[in-house]
Amino acid sequence: MGQEVIRQILPTTIDFKAFWKENGPFAYALASREFPPVLLEPEEWLFSDDLTALLKELMQWQQNKCKIVHAPFKFGKGKKDVLKPGNLVPWRITNFPDAWESAVCASFTPRGYLTESVFLRSVSEKKEDIEQAFFTSLAQDISHIGYCLFKPAPDKGSGQTAYMNDYLREWEEDEQF
Repeated sequence: MGQEVIRQILPTTIDFKAFWKENGPFAYALASREFPPVLLEPEEWLFSDDLTALLKELMQWQQNKCKIVHAPFKFGKGKKDVLKPGNLVPWRITNFPDAWESAVCASFTPRGYLTESVFLRSVSEKKEDIEQAFFTSLAQDISHIGYCLFKPAPDKGSGQTAYMNDYLREWEEDEQF
């Protein structure tokens, strides 16, 4: 499947299981934990075997023409250096999702400025490495901004597909009421 991401509306566990059986399994699955969902439709899920592709799809990276750019802290016409806020690094995401402007996340601040938690995960200061570090950091933080990310759990069985069993059991129990 590679970098393909599938978006699917799945309102019930029966729908989910039928979709998973017909189209899956997938290494990663993502849904909203909140209602109304942010950057997703109600009952919408994202599936992929590539975590970065999945997170880019959530952020609508291609559609919004997002990219990571070097953003030194400069001010005014003379472009004088300003005092850098404590945990920020001189990189940001252009066309950052407006819906995340008020999100509290260790990986970014409003307006898409990246934080030291991203920088610490990067192997270098090259743009590609910063981008990969951002998505690694975002995957760690995604539950804090209202999403459920399911990924392989080698200690729970197959290490190749998203571990969903506990979530599906709870979902089925909720549907019975």
